Amino acid sequence: MQIPRLHPDTIEEVKLRADIVDVVSEYVVLRKRGKDFVGLCPFHDEKSPSFTVSQTKQMYYCFGCQAGGNAIKFVMELGKRSFADVVLDLARRYQVPVQTLEPEQRQELQRQLSLREQLYEVLASSAQFYQHALRQSQGQKALQYLQSNRQFKEETIQQFGLGYAPAGWETLYRYLVEDKHYPVQILEKAGLIKPRKEGGGYYDVFRDRLMIPIRDVQGRVIAFGGRTLTDEQPKYLNSPETELFSKGKTLFALDRAKGGISQLDQAVVVEGYFDAIALHAAGINNAVASLGTALSLEQVRLILRYTESKQLVLNFDADKAGTNATERAIGEIAELAYKGEVQLKILNLPDGKDADEYLHSHTPEDYGELLKNAPLWLDWQIQQIIQDRDLKQATDFQQVTQQIVKLLKNIANSDTRNYYVSYCAEILSLGDTRLIPLRVENLLTQIAPAAATYSKPVSAKKAWGGGKSPLSANSPLPTERSLLEHAEALLLRIYLHCPEQRQMIVDELEERDLQFSLSHHRFLWQQILEISSGDGETQSFSSLPNLISRLQDRFLEFDSEIGLISHLFHVDEKNQKEILRTPQVVQAAIACMDLVMLEKRYRHFLELWQQTDPEAEPDRYEYYYQAFYAEKIKLQQIDRQRLFSITELL
Repeated sequence: MQIPRLHPDTIEEVKLRADIVDVVSEYVVLRKRGKDFVGLCPFHDEKSPSFTVSQTKQMYYCFGCQAGGNAIKFVMELGKRSFADVVLDLARRYQVPVQTLEPEQRQELQRQLSLREQLYEVLASSAQFYQHALRQSQGQKALQYLQSNRQFKEETIQQFGLGYAPAGWETLYRYLVEDKHYPVQILEKAGLIKPRKEGGGYYDVFRDRLMIPIRDVQGRVIAFGGRTLTDEQPKYLNSPETELFSKGKTLFALDRAKGGISQLDQAVVVEGYFDAIALHAAGINNAVASLGTALSLEQVRLILRYTESKQLVLNFDADKAGTNATERAIGEIAELAYKGEVQLKILNLPDGKDADEYLHSHTPEDYGELLKNAPLWLDWQIQQIIQDRDLKQATDFQQVTQQIVKLLKNIANSDTRNYYVSYCAEILSLGDTRLIPLRVENLLTQIAPAAATYSKPVSAKKAWGGGKSPLSANSPLPTERSLLEHAEALLLRIYLHCPEQRQMIVDELEERDLQFSLSHHRFLWQQILEISSGDGETQSFSSLPNLISRLQDRFLEFDSEIGLISHLFHVDEKNQKEILRTPQVVQAAIACMDLVMLEKRYRHFLELWQQTDPEAEPDRYEYYYQAFYAEKIKLQQIDRQRLFSITELL
């Protein structure tokens, strides 16, 4: 609505009445520290609280991002709202009379403000009407359903204002319009009645339904949910979108749960009204319901205002429908979970029960224990992928691997991704720890395109004179990998077929502290080293008897790996020519492997240098610069050797 200029007296009165701790607490979990309050800043991401609120000064300030101001500015900045809009909102909340600089505009402003107040009033009257109807003879069926089927006590029924909408077509309409004299337009805008298509007049939206009031964070009724007591569809009917109610921005029972969420530092989201009510009745007072829709970013951010650790638990049914509902409910918050901005957990109750059913036969302590052990969403997804799959079967193994790779590609946080790469590698190794490094390498290879993206800071670009670095941190190296594959394969083939060269290969690898980079080559080398150790006594590398035969025997138990390295056990005419000049080929292959290791170190230090602020950490900035520059010099030296040796010999 168009807001005229507000009178200074109104603004000053709002400043006096709107306590900043009260206002900020609606959005931030505040904890007392001395005479002030502290919490996590809502204007930037942080893990330790640097946001302070002074009740004596009626000011807030963040030592992290330097945001600061009074209660009005806080709401303006957080909601990106205008000054006048925020002042009016706070004026309504604290019952401050509104004056304008132009008296002739005051009437129109009051009319617009009055609309919302009338909506609140008519919805509150409707809630009282439904509660009264529940106690009448016509509401006995609904009351019995609550007491017997749902096993709700009288205290719970009253706390949540549960009621009954009579079966008549115009019962509520006649009560509110004829008895209470509310304007018909207000009832229609509140979503309580609808105009008839033919013959004129109106009819009640809710008829013969058990009524559940939906409240805003401040506890005001803004809409209703109605459950049918017959076979009528839909089973649950919500109020339409109104001036006060938006399904995607509202969570049922948040007005009652916000304190519990803050105290327990955790929010539980269930699918249905009665699940949330049952949890609160059992003393689990950090539960809200999602109104049957996919969780929106607005809803999630609304919940996360009250939890420092950003912990969210979805508790939907464990059956197929519940699993689908869970995946649907996650909706837009998947991206937040992949980024690590929310600790999303999944709780599936035993036997496919919902929370209400579970509490009929179990204690609140039982539920709390399940809540405590609920897996993170990513773990839950992995369990869904491998469920009912036989990883010893090639088809299942391939399909599971593909789905896991797709999942891992979505994880934006590198630390989280690395953890789950290792975790999934253990699963795919089926208990054989020797296979874990191979599985890790295979997964990393497949997710590399998604994991390797990197945006270079402007400062680094300027440092290179505005152009690209000689070996930019985000350039792909397909030719390097192909060359490395050839070099490592040649080195292993020489080792297998030329016993006199084995000791030199081992010495060169140890001297340069090199390892095989490709997983299948590294796996083969591990088997060679194990055979060389014998029964605990290391044998001479050049005198290993029947090495190829013994390796082939070992690989009988590793069907999936043998295909990648079996060609190394044989020498054809082309291979014979390649290893004729073995000392030179060994040196060239070693140089190629050395190059790869140098390249990794170079990229590592370059990235660290690019990410370091030279003004904040000048010593670290200089150290990383010297480190990556030293690796660059080594790369140039070995690259000259490689260009000659590899092209000539490999």
